[in-house]
Amino acid sequence: MMNRRGLIGASLVGSAMIGAKAPRAEAAAEGSVKLEGPCVISTWDFGVAANQAAWAVLSKGGRALDAVEAGARVPEQDLKNHSVGRAGYPDRDGHVSLDACIMDELGNCGAVAALEHIAHPISVARKVMEKTPHVMLVGAGALQFAIEQGFQYEELLTPDSKAAWEAWKKDAKYQPKANSEVGDYGKTSGQLGTPGGANNHDTLGMLAIDAKGDIAGACTTSGMAWKLRGRVGDSPIIGAGLYVDNDVGGATSTGVGEEVIRNVGSFLVVELMRQGRSPQDACREAVERILKKKPQAKAIQVGFLAINKQGEVGAWAIQSGFSYALCDGRKQDLLLPGKATYQAAS
Repeated sequence: MMNRRGLIGASLVGSAMIGAKAPRAEAAAEGSVKLEGPCVISTWDFGVAANQAAWAVLSKGGRALDAVEAGARVPEQDLKNHSVGRAGYPDRDGHVSLDACIMDELGNCGAVAALEHIAHPISVARKVMEKTPHVMLVGAGALQFAIEQGFQYEELLTPDSKAAWEAWKKDAKYQPKANSEVGDYGKTSGQLGTPGGANNHDTLGMLAIDAKGDIAGACTTSGMAWKLRGRVGDSPIIGAGLYVDNDVGGATSTGVGEEVIRNVGSFLVVELMRQGRSPQDACREAVERILKKKPQAKAIQVGFLAINKQGEVGAWAIQSGFSYALCDGRKQDLLLPGKATYQAAS
């Protein structure tokens, strides 16, 4: 578990990664980081920019729900991000399909899955939550709803993503690996992931607490590159990729979604926190349950990130390489490495 010395060391690593001043995050329960007041956390290095957009809402007294939507839209519109949003890599047939969900402090939630031609699935998910009696819309129905709600229909397959897909088709290998960063498509034979790569990421999972102490969460992704058409991972599934209980806290996940779905991972983390576990312990237990049921899962990556009602944050992953971003009134650009059960294979 992370003691104060370990926290300081991790903080210095995170500070060096982003070229910032030494962070002032505090140690909370053993293995956790303590944030103060309104705060937001998210997965991976692109969570830093996403957090800053969310903080623009929170710092003005805004609602956590508005903050996580604003934050999630940042990687969704980033043309350099090939695992979230409009520039995501396509399925094996060349279609870019997006998944997202959102959940507020009242337990309201909305989601879309296998959504094509709409750049901001997180905003469509919120419309599902607020404008329909349903939780999830998928495929053609989700697209129809989005257009009816005024979202722009557009081609999401960017030139870079199309080139990557064309390169992948030469070998058509499909092998999820730890830290599913696709990397330079000309050098990976089209495989999913290069462990230890410079841009380890796949999903933006975000959790925020506002000035009223209310919690909301969001999760958005373009899913696995080269997936079967119609494949949906954990990201848009409430209880798997995201879960929020305003009395307890929230959790989100990243990595190979099939394993998260099988264990209802984010719901599990929140329930463990309800029983008194720290966020770090809860995330670790969720990872260990995956490994106990399927030991071969040690070859892939699954990570969990959680925050409780007191602002304590914890994270754990199967393999090293997972990072998460934190933001409160003291610091908006802190990036920390997540703890892991295994070292990523080289």
